[in-house]
Amino acid sequence: MTDTYLGDSGLSPDLLDDDFDLDYGDDESLPSDRFLDRELSWLAFNQRVLELAEDPLVPLLERANFLAIFASNLDEFFMVRVAGLKRRIATGIAVPTNVGRPPAEVLAGISARAHELQERHAQAFRTLVKPALDEAGIHIESWADLDDNDRSRVDEIFSTQIFPVLMPLAVDPAHPFPYISGLSLNLSVRVRNPKTGRVEFARLKVPQVLPRFVQLPDDGSGLLRFIPLEDLISNHLGDLFPGMEILEHHEFRVTRNEDVEIEEDESENLIQALEKELLRRRFGPPIRLEITDDMDEVTLGLLMQELDITEQEVYRLPAPLDLGGLFEVTKIDRPRLKYPKQVPTTAVQLLPSDPTSPSDIFGSIARQDVLLHHPYESFATSVQAFLEQAAADPNVLAIKQTLYRTSGDSPIVEALIDAAEAGKQVLALVEIKARFDEQNNISWARKLEKAGVHVVYGLVGLKTHCKLLLVVRQEADGRLKHYSHIGTGNYNPKTSRIYEDMGLLTASDEVGKDLTRLFNELSGYAIEKKFKRLLVAPLHLRKGLLKRIRTETQNAKAGKPSGIRIKVNSMVDEAIIDALYRASNAGVPVDIWVRGICSLRPGHKGLSENIRVRSILGRYLEHSRIFAFANDGDPEVFIGSADMMHRNLDRRVEALVRLTDERHLAQIDYMFERAMADDTSSWWLDEDGDWARHSLDDKGTPLADLQNTLMRRTAQRKRPGTLR
Repeated sequence: MTDTYLGDSGLSPDLLDDDFDLDYGDDESLPSDRFLDRELSWLAFNQRVLELAEDPLVPLLERANFLAIFASNLDEFFMVRVAGLKRRIATGIAVPTNVGRPPAEVLAGISARAHELQERHAQAFRTLVKPALDEAGIHIESWADLDDNDRSRVDEIFSTQIFPVLMPLAVDPAHPFPYISGLSLNLSVRVRNPKTGRVEFARLKVPQVLPRFVQLPDDGSGLLRFIPLEDLISNHLGDLFPGMEILEHHEFRVTRNEDVEIEEDESENLIQALEKELLRRRFGPPIRLEITDDMDEVTLGLLMQELDITEQEVYRLPAPLDLGGLFEVTKIDRPRLKYPKQVPTTAVQLLPSDPTSPSDIFGSIARQDVLLHHPYESFATSVQAFLEQAAADPNVLAIKQTLYRTSGDSPIVEALIDAAEAGKQVLALVEIKARFDEQNNISWARKLEKAGVHVVYGLVGLKTHCKLLLVVRQEADGRLKHYSHIGTGNYNPKTSRIYEDMGLLTASDEVGKDLTRLFNELSGYAIEKKFKRLLVAPLHLRKGLLKRIRTETQNAKAGKPSGIRIKVNSMVDEAIIDALYRASNAGVPVDIWVRGICSLRPGHKGLSENIRVRSILGRYLEHSRIFAFANDGDPEVFIGSADMMHRNLDRRVEALVRLTDERHLAQIDYMFERAMADDTSSWWLDEDGDWARHSLDDKGTPLADLQNTLMRRTAQRKRPGTLR
């Protein structure tokens, strides 16, 4: 990464806005052990996901879903975080850790905790979820469970639907050890030639194009029965190695380093550089080997040698491996085994006064700012409808939008294409470096360019993570008016149904002019020093937040009303955390609502006695970011895209927008009051880094589910301005 920030300024963020002194005092005034390990904190987050899978009060298929989410999360953790640590250690690059321990020690701690969690994950499936599925009539069988009739019918399935797809690969002097692709499920097979007595090794990849769980024929019991694909294949190895004696067969799975590192150069074609790096990603070094716990030492030794894997990187688990395959099982149509269906409502401010009339989103936004809360309020009838109306409206002259992640068949992209084909000026900033969506975004960028959309790829050295949409429209009186949307989540209709996010629709000229200047920075060379209602990273956001935290600190010392409330996905940045510690010591009440990582120690005497940290996980993924400051009775509340991490504050373009409508401030207050309440189901973080789940009261009754509460409350809104 280069040190270029915003256009060609070449200035480090630390050299900008020198009018704000960041010196909060000597760091030695705070204890050296004031930060929790961020990697262990992430594993603690995934443990909270696992606890939902273990909870018998969660609907059964949702429990299976949480098992799959845990597995998918952990795969990405290894591919990115563990891989990054190992790469830096191997290349001698300094690895800063917020806990002051040597990187190798940090890596050992991660490995030990990950081993514990993977074993607990496997046991949760075997002893909790699988038996519950059996009781519900959904059986995941093993070969040993099948009778002769079943096996006869499965033989037919194997020979006609599976055998033709399989590709056994021998390993001998003429056949070198094959490349093992990352996250693929494989069978190791050792066979003996009965004529020569020679023992050979072969690898068989379980095809990812076939269903992971093969449905068994109906046996008249009325049960849904499945068998893991690898189990079915393992019991037909004689068909693949005819004439050979099968000695051993075991499952294994490799995780590789798939973190993309691009050395950006202003003269280089960014797409070409990224495409080269994506090819290299496939061949990243192995960082984790998962094997079934019955694997023999000879096979394990061969795999470790060929993959250059250490004992610490080997994970012995009971079959089946890769419980991410349970995503398939969760698609079974059993509504009573899932969360009750909840239908998002249309934001009342966007409803027409006459139900028989079409909605006029521009008119609604012109009358008042609209604060959207997804998925309780529909993304399709708000943000998507806003963009589609803009694309079709002959009075709209220009549309500018950032795209970080969007769905494969995105109506958002189609609306931009329609607008461009209608002759409007359309700018799309596509962040092609969005991790694991790089290829998808490259494809959409090319499609947009072919349709006549002006496509740009952001700034050298920075990811553009902000969620911005600006529409310029000519009104009846001939003047141009800005209509804006600033959100906390991606413009993705699919994830908007399961991600909790917020967004502001506004016709404010202040916001419109701010976005116009910001888009000029992103697509051109302009350097703007100030914004009116936005805080933008990397130039202003960190300092803007620190300044407000300092104001709360000073207000508390002066005996004035003070308070800080922050909702983020991750709380890691040391400067922000230190500022919150000082605010706490001054008497500022601080509430942190975090989904994932939190390096802050709450409730520590003399450091953070006035700080509470809560986490809420459930059917929706909490994703919005909110920053609220009491400000001596004149609240300052922001929503936006930034988490409290170095990358968000220093290496990304992020944007927060200030909310000004009293109703919106009241809505944010209500959310925090309920989220932090003792009678709301949540996890509480203590000073040692342990998360305790509070889900039942003293009588064993489930505590209130915040997401259900917000869904009901949103559905009860009957008219604009009514909050009940």
